[in-house]
Amino acid sequence: MNALPAMTEMNALIPPRSLTALPASHAPWGDTMLAHTGRATDAFGGLVNTPVCRGSTILSNSLEEWESRKQPNNPMASYGRFGTATTKAFESAIAELEGGAASIVFPSGLAACTHAIMAVVRHGDHVLISDSVYGPTRQFANRVLAAMNIEVEYYDPLVGGAIRERIRPNTRAVYVESPGSLTFEVQDIAAIAQEAHRGDAYVIMDNTWASPLYFNPFAHGVDISVQAATKYIVGHSDALLGVATANPRAWPLLQAGAQNFGQIAGPDDIYLALRGLRTLAVRLRRHQETGVFLADALSSHRAVARVLHPALPGDPGHAIWARDFRGASGLFGLVLKPMSAQAMSVLFARLQLFGIGLSWGGYESLALPVDTPSRTIRPLHLEGPLLRIHAGLECAQDLWADFSSGLDAAWACDGH
Repeated sequence: MNALPAMTEMNALIPPRSLTALPASHAPWGDTMLAHTGRATDAFGGLVNTPVCRGSTILSNSLEEWESRKQPNNPMASYGRFGTATTKAFESAIAELEGGAASIVFPSGLAACTHAIMAVVRHGDHVLISDSVYGPTRQFANRVLAAMNIEVEYYDPLVGGAIRERIRPNTRAVYVESPGSLTFEVQDIAAIAQEAHRGDAYVIMDNTWASPLYFNPFAHGVDISVQAATKYIVGHSDALLGVATANPRAWPLLQAGAQNFGQIAGPDDIYLALRGLRTLAVRLRRHQETGVFLADALSSHRAVARVLHPALPGDPGHAIWARDFRGASGLFGLVLKPMSAQAMSVLFARLQLFGIGLSWGGYESLALPVDTPSRTIRPLHLEGPLLRIHAGLECAQDLWADFSSGLDAAWACDGH
């Protein structure tokens, strides 16, 4: 990790660890790094895990020490709002995994998304946002950015380098999400970033679906990478957390923006995220394997119109996914054939292994009916109900048996 002068004194407790000396054959990517990054056992009496450090007041041993901490870019060691050793352990680990300059943690994924945008925009700016963006981010743009006289324009997620036609002199940010929320379009991030940077705009990416293990935003030109750590990083559906990582160009803005809004996450949730990091690679491989198996199996069911999963060879985004991504997560979309409300009720009543609930990325499988997503560029035409599926860590064959049984019952309910 490249340390910046603005990083806090407490980062000395979490020394950067370079694993670039590992042989090129080191695979799968990230396993060893996940086990070691963000740890400083010597600083905590040999404890394997960085402990939960709670606190608001941080005392200085002398007036000279107190004064030395009052640097314009380094107020961190003077108050708990700027983080404890637990915070810094997590932030340094994420920065190393992402390949960015530095990271900052937020109390939710949406907070990370919105504050990453707020860090770079100002009154009178123009912002381009993917039309397939996460719904709450879209709401923030429409409600908050518009009220601040920041013009929001949505673009086709498949635009690629042609986004140059939408970039204006006052375009300050391009917000990408790949694959897209609910509909899973894969964007050509490198082509979009190249054009955005020609206009001196910042590129912000929601990288929650792939996590740092399966997509490297900074290698594709992203300036700020955002993740809902609630999902795969925490991995156990028991904490809310977000994290944003920036390159050297964007880090001063991101750091200052977070400080200005006073955002801080609790150390207990951060500890759960650190715990989740250690098993992320193992879990994500299982999520990928089960998700691809389930998506492929469902694609042939008589009640299914389409499966939305970029790792499947027939998916429209597969070529870019195969070129740019290291792997896939367990989240994908399912478009059913026309189905009555009663049949949908039968489907979900029959499911035993899939919960109905928001979020995803935990060990449990989920199936959620979703309304047709909002679109500005062109309306979506779906054959039937849209479901969001998360493949958990259960046996893939058990999940297939459970879901196919539910679909069979729903299909029969409509008299087929």
